[in-house]
Amino acid sequence: MLTNCKAIVSVIGGHKCSKEVEEIAINLGKNIGKSGYILVCGGLSGVMEAAAKGAKQTGATTVGILPGNDKCVANPYIDVAIATGLGMVRNTIVVSAADAVVALAGEKGTLSEIAFALTLEKPVIDLGNWGLPGMIKASSPEEAIQIIEGVIK
Repeated sequence: MLTNCKAIVSVIGGHKCSKEVEEIAINLGKNIGKSGYILVCGGLSGVMEAAAKGAKQTGATTVGILPGNDKCVANPYIDVAIATGLGMVRNTIVVSAADAVVALAGEKGTLSEIAFALTLEKPVIDLGNWGLPGMIKASSPEEAIQIIEGVIK
């Protein structure tokens, strides 16, 4: 890794989420920012917006990889909005950009991102009770950061 390169953590999860998951995502974003990482996500609502909100509270840089062609639809906590026009295919970019991926609760889109990340041999931290082989289970955002610090070289 270059000495001037910041590590990138991708946060994946549903475009809709419960208040409980939203709080976990905000806390995760804060911890990502406090650790000096760049946060990458899908740039829209739900888990993505909550994680970006938490990261912005610490002054971290946030990047949103958007499915459509309009970068202006990104949530208000995204610093760099990348409009791909790729639809769900953008999920591959969200995870391939990362040094580590944290998966919160979600549905089929999140599951596809987990599969892509595991296929790319990225460390995938399970903060959403996915329970899939190859994922690393974390019980809290703080534990997720400890795991990330151990796997990012």
